[in-house]
Amino acid sequence: MEETTNQTDMESKEKNQTIFRCKKCRRIVASEDNIIPHERGNGQKCFKWKKRTGDTTNELPECSSMFVEPMKWMQAVEEGNVEQKLQCIGCNARLGSFNWAGMQCNCGAWVNPAFQLHKSKLCPKVDNVEGNDDENLVHNEKGNDEGGVVHSTFNEDIP
Repeated sequence: MEETTNQTDMESKEKNQTIFRCKKCRRIVASEDNIIPHERGNGQKCFKWKKRTGDTTNELPECSSMFVEPMKWMQAVEEGNVEQKLQCIGCNARLGSFNWAGMQCNCGAWVNPAFQLHKSKLCPKVDNVEGNDDENLVHNEKGNDEGGVVHSTFNEDIP
């Protein structure tokens, strides 16, 4: 009986999780636990008149970006900036941007505060990850794989 309990405990610790990597250097940027969901807006109707495209279809666009919680690798956030571009610490590729006052997604929804990563700059991969649900994956601060992946909670990531 103890053997089945231990096996069940181990299976609950391991889970399939989507990890997002920088497309250019493959550095781990975020995991699905870091994503902050938002309700889809009404598309073009949500934007100012001059920001609308000529497309009058009623189809709601697919979100081209995702919003995440602030993380240690976001150096501009750590420096105390209110808004700025987010760059990969491995290759300096632009991955997105952030604004503490909020941003509008291309689906029309407003997200406050906004830490936006463009899906086109990321490579999603499903991995079997050990750990509990409260922990989020981020790369170590040295920027190499010697330390592998370190776990940090949301509270540690805020300056």
